Amino acid sequence: MVLSCLVLAVLLQLPAAAQAQEPLPAPQGPVILLVSGNIGVTNTQEGAAFDRQMLYDLGLTEVKTTTPWTDGVPVFTGVLARTLFERVAAQGVTVMASALNDYTVEVPMEDFQNYDVLLATEMNGEEMPVSTKGPIWIVYPRDDQPALQDRRLHDRWVWQLKALRVQ
Repeated sequence: MVLSCLVLAVLLQLPAAAQAQEPLPAPQGPVILLVSGNIGVTNTQEGAAFDRQMLYDLGLTEVKTTTPWTDGVPVFTGVLARTLFERVAAQGVTVMASALNDYTVEVPMEDFQNYDVLLATEMNGEEMPVSTKGPIWIVYPRDDQPALQDRRLHDRWVWQLKALRVQ
């Protein structure tokens, strides 16, 4: 009885989101994204590893927006970054985003909370290979928000994304 009361007391002190989070399954396919740092839900010693299907299972969203690097107005498909961060119970003020070529940039967590920033895996209905900025490209909905058209934000559009570290 004392032990069960102690367990209940500990559970009541945990944030509701941490109590409700289901374990993250192991990836079945090649890992295309690793989320690490200050997260509450993991599936590896390094953090939370996601294959393509695991990302898709979080729910896909489309963003239609111009970019400084593409022609016309492409349609991007992927998962909202804030959905991914909610899934892994991320807590932090910054995110270090790293690309396959080890380019790394600091992105304020506010960007992901305040805007529909997409972790795009498809452009115009086609999966993006590494040769065309894939497998994941951080895409801001710049056409929906004039503030996102600021050139100073271009560094945050990480393509060939491989990892996100929450700090």
